Amino acid sequence: MAKIGTYISESVDELVNKVSWPTWSELQSSSVVVMIASVIFALIIFVMDRSFMRLMELVYDLF
Repeated sequence: MAKIGTYISESVDELVNKVSWPTWSELQSSSVVVMIASVIFALIIFVMDRSFMRLMELVYDLF
């Protein structure tokens, strides 16, 4: 049981004193980058899906 208490106190100490937390403005700019990248990836996947769908429609129309 003492090991668990030591683990918790060392974890809290590390989170409070040793971890460098980003500022609010850094979090906001990182979030914007993630959102833009997500939209770009979604658009790329959408275009690939539509292109493949059109290609398959052409193939199916041949038969």
